[in-house]
Amino acid sequence: MTSIEEFELRRDRGDERPLIIRGEARLPAEAHGTVVICHGFKGFAHFSFFPYLAEQLANAGITAITFDFSGSGIGEDRENFTNPEAFTHNTFLQELEDVEVVVDEARVRDWITGDYGLFGHSRGGGVAILHASKDRHVKALVTWAAIASVNRWSGETVANWRKTGFMDIENSRTKQTIPVSTGLLDEVEKFAQTSLNIPLAASRISVPWLIVHGADDETVPVAEAEQLSRLAPRSSKLRVVKGTNHSLGGKHPLGDLTPMLAMVTSETVDFFAANMA
Repeated sequence: MTSIEEFELRRDRGDERPLIIRGEARLPAEAHGTVVICHGFKGFAHFSFFPYLAEQLANAGITAITFDFSGSGIGEDRENFTNPEAFTHNTFLQELEDVEVVVDEARVRDWITGDYGLFGHSRGGGVAILHASKDRHVKALVTWAAIASVNRWSGETVANWRKTGFMDIENSRTKQTIPVSTGLLDEVEKFAQTSLNIPLAASRISVPWLIVHGADDETVPVAEAEQLSRLAPRSSKLRVVKGTNHSLGGKHPLGDLTPMLAMVTSETVDFFAANMA
């Protein structure tokens, strides 16, 4: 039987508005490991397949921790972008710090007692790769549709971004348009070759790593998955899924499972179970 414990973590930063991380842990009666799940850009813990994935992990005896990044923009209802200011000022380094905060809290609560697994989708996949390359306690890694670079924009986009001081991001689900500040751009330009160097981090992954990518991904080209796999040839396993997109067939709300999404979820759970025993 699985129980669910919710948590809320506040990261106070002086005079700035505190950063808030909300999440939950699905706790099986007898746990045989833990997986921390990282959502992507414009994503959140309750989006589409994340609750289903967490539920399936828990059913397999693996504690599953899902959370909203502090800069996700998701509010207290855990569904709507009611905190757009947080989204505007979110950065990669902030998300990496969020992962560390969640892992530390999980250790305090004994949800993680030793090594653990890490899962990330899209931008969250890139964050997971960066974190896993530095944390020796990550024992297994799974990424879906992960980015292979933090530099995602054309020269024209960057020029306009610098000129106006922001870049508008449209959320196709909510129809909201939320600006992203140049803080993200500044960070990428400063750290893309060092602390945010995903290719370098990928080359340092030595634990078992399952790389899943939809062949028809309209957001992150499948070539990025192939690049990541080449960078870690001994530890990684590449799984390109034909006929699936960036969300591997998942919609929000999830509704009926597509056969492909059910299959890659099952493979993901089996991968963690096999490599965290």
